[in-house]
Amino acid sequence: MKSIVYANQAETTVLNEFVSRNMLAYGSDLMAVEVCFLQGGIGADHSHPHAQISYILSGTFEYHTSDGTRIVGKGDSLYFPGGAIHGVVCIEGGTILDIFTPQRSDFLS
Repeated sequence: MKSIVYANQAETTVLNEFVSRNMLAYGSDLMAVEVCFLQGGIGADHSHPHAQISYILSGTFEYHTSDGTRIVGKGDSLYFPGGAIHGVVCIEGGTILDIFTPQRSDFLS
């Protein structure tokens, strides 16, 4: 559990040359993650048992879901129930705040 994470102390994982992930506050039943994308970055289609809300802090993104493709930008949010297939392509570099319940233990080192 990390009940407070200062911005300059967030643990960063570089996923590839276009995408990095900053671990924010979390407990066993809830987790906040900041995902930073450069234009062209991809979050490949995937699913997981965790419910997820994605809030677009900046940039423009194309999300792929079972309901189709959606273009979203700053201030927009999306909800994915556990098991839902979803993926994202970054159209204009930006940042997404992802909230998971329960925590993504696979993200913890």
